[in-house]
Amino acid sequence: MECVVKWNGSPGMSFVAETGSGHLVNMDGAPEGGGRNLAPRPMEMVLLGTGGCTAYDVVLILRKSNQDIRGCDVEVTAERAETDPKVFTKINLHFKIRGRSLSRNLVERAIKLSHDKYCSATKMLASTAEITFSLDLIDDLAD
Repeated sequence: MECVVKWNGSPGMSFVAETGSGHLVNMDGAPEGGGRNLAPRPMEMVLLGTGGCTAYDVVLILRKSNQDIRGCDVEVTAERAETDPKVFTKINLHFKIRGRSLSRNLVERAIKLSHDKYCSATKMLASTAEITFSLDLIDDLAD
């Protein structure tokens, strides 16, 4: 896996990254750091990648468990250290799982498997952050 990150040049603090799979992602800094707030901050990208990593796992596990999953949202909130390096110290992943007749036990098991075994992002971040999970299970009664 690889990527290339290029600074867009003076006077700002914006960057464009190209992933190994050929996708472009913009990043920018906060105005107080010389950015123009035109794109996500790099550390926001870490959080959204973590949410995407665990959501992917959970959906895949529930599909393989023959659960009728219809939606999976993950709201990620985090706290950072006050001094440099400002690593994440607390992260909560709040899952909103929607589907038909979903088994709470299987959904909780999928989240646990993602955290304990499959999600590389949460595994890495767990070295500096306390990671917690919460869950809203929504029964989808409509077609």
